[in-house]
Amino acid sequence: MSSTHTKSSKIDPQQRSLIENAQRRIKQKKKLTAHFVVFLAGSILFIILNLVLKFGENFNPFNTKWFVWAILVWFFFLLIHFINVFLINTFMGKEWEEKQLEKLVEKQQLKIEQLQQKVDKEHPLPQGRFQDDSDFKKPDNPLINS
Repeated sequence: MSSTHTKSSKIDPQQRSLIENAQRRIKQKKKLTAHFVVFLAGSILFIILNLVLKFGENFNPFNTKWFVWAILVWFFFLLIHFINVFLINTFMGKEWEEKQLEKLVEKQQLKIEQLQQKVDKEHPLPQGRFQDDSDFKKPDNPLINS
């Protein structure tokens, strides 16, 4: 059965922005979770390689087994990923980007106004007999005069 009334599926820009932001955050969290799972599997693999299969058994930098260093370095990168997803993105998310964009646009507009004032001061327009628009002869075209 088909409905005679069709629902409008238009989403206003604000809702679209919220949906896109939510989708982006979900992707970030999924990637972090995958990174954590791979980290756990890799760590277990490193331990098995060294302790069970005796791979790199004699390589002990700073009197510590190599897999400990590998796991610590990898954990450091996982920690950076975590900080990026949960701290930096929270403080420097979509709202922060919009505020920064507004600030930069305001700075650019101010700079343009200052440059325009400088140009007007250094290169003023000639003061002729035409002081305002009423002195200009207008063409007899009705489309232009309207």
